[in-house]
Amino acid sequence: MKMMGILRLLLSLTCILFSAVAANPPTCPANIDSGCADDVWKGEFFPGIPKIKYEGPSSKNPLAYKWYNADEEILGKKMKDWLRFSVAFWHTFRGTGGDPFGAPTKYWPWEDGTNSISMAKRRMSANFEFMEKLGVDRWCFHDRDIAPDGKTLAESNANLDEVVAFAKELQEGTGIRPLWGTAQLFMHPRYMHGAATSSEVGVYAYAAAQVKKAIEVTHYLGGENFVFWGGREGYQTLLNTDMKRELDHMARFFQAAVEYKKKIGFNGTLLIEPKPQEPTKHQYDWDAATSLSFLQKYGLAGEFKLNIECNHATLSGHSCHHELETARINGALGNIDANTGDPQIGWDTDQFLTDIGEATLVMLSVVRNGGIAPGGFNFDAKLRRESTDVEDIFLAHISGMDTMARGLRNVAKLMEDGSLSELIRKRYASFDTEFGAEIEAGKVDFETLEKKAMEWGEPAVASGKQELAEMIFRSAL
Repeated sequence: MKMMGILRLLLSLTCILFSAVAANPPTCPANIDSGCADDVWKGEFFPGIPKIKYEGPSSKNPLAYKWYNADEEILGKKMKDWLRFSVAFWHTFRGTGGDPFGAPTKYWPWEDGTNSISMAKRRMSANFEFMEKLGVDRWCFHDRDIAPDGKTLAESNANLDEVVAFAKELQEGTGIRPLWGTAQLFMHPRYMHGAATSSEVGVYAYAAAQVKKAIEVTHYLGGENFVFWGGREGYQTLLNTDMKRELDHMARFFQAAVEYKKKIGFNGTLLIEPKPQEPTKHQYDWDAATSLSFLQKYGLAGEFKLNIECNHATLSGHSCHHELETARINGALGNIDANTGDPQIGWDTDQFLTDIGEATLVMLSVVRNGGIAPGGFNFDAKLRRESTDVEDIFLAHISGMDTMARGLRNVAKLMEDGSLSELIRKRYASFDTEFGAEIEAGKVDFETLEKKAMEWGEPAVASGKQELAEMIFRSAL
């Protein structure tokens, strides 16, 4: 009887234990040695990290937003609708901290050192938990970053299908969707001469097949855009390069992509990302102006917009604001890579943008554009090599999101104050006259202008008030 009592007690305790587990699912850091980190693991990858909330500028909590309040309305839109943040899978979950002079420094606890399908699924699970805790409902990806390359194209496609199907399951009921997808056409040795600009027709065909598949999976996941990266589309010297032929080939490639997008009913925007000297000396998509010229020459201007990366603006010798304005005034601002580079380092350092002044100028272009939907801000940015804690992934994104949100708030201050707009209005006031308006309307010829110059004599030129403009701008920061 005593033994039966003990058994009943053990059974009762077991039931209580299972009930507790059911009510409170187990958590673990997804450590590969923990025994609970396989691709079907349903616990937490970030058990020590709470859902990130807005606590306001006075908060000292590093795991809280100080400036980004998703549902707060600024200038007639919610902050989340102005900013449309997106997590970049490749830097966030595939970044290693390695560089040309140093070995990888980051070894996330869920990694097993392989590029297997099960590992790809585990990373995808971590990605979705990260987004949900961060409060971001968009992500972006390269095909080969989310699924391993196979020995054949068919095997690579099968790998991608399996991981994308898993991502689709994770999406259900979350509201999370890709901001955009793209094909990685630069890392594999086959792309040593470029992809669409390769001198080998076999590589051209392979690249087309890879893009075709990447468009299909982006469409399947409900992606809003598809990006073409310039990777190695350029040349080091014209001694062995037929520049016109390569440009023509690239144009035909893009035209075929437009046709296929329409054929399958993908309504997302196609984007080109200006990409200077990365890694070739002469890139065909050097900056916004060069890319726009290419699109116009080949009749593609109405089919593509630009994805502007702030770090690439630095490498092309421009400011991010200049590149955004060039795209905006041509009706081609489609998306923004929210990062920055180091002006003293001639490389794409992909740092999180934390400069409040630069963020304010970026948001000034976005507000003037009326927003950038269906594009958004994707964090094409990576942790510094020395940042190796899992928590650092959250801290970096919180900092980047707060910086852009603060920039938006600063733009609202500038617009409510009106001083900067008034300064600009006064500077061009002479063109607001009847005669100035006729010039802007294209109704005045050179003979008429010469007559006016003779009549008016030497013109008085007013101060541009550059220092005052900077003073007004800085006062809003």
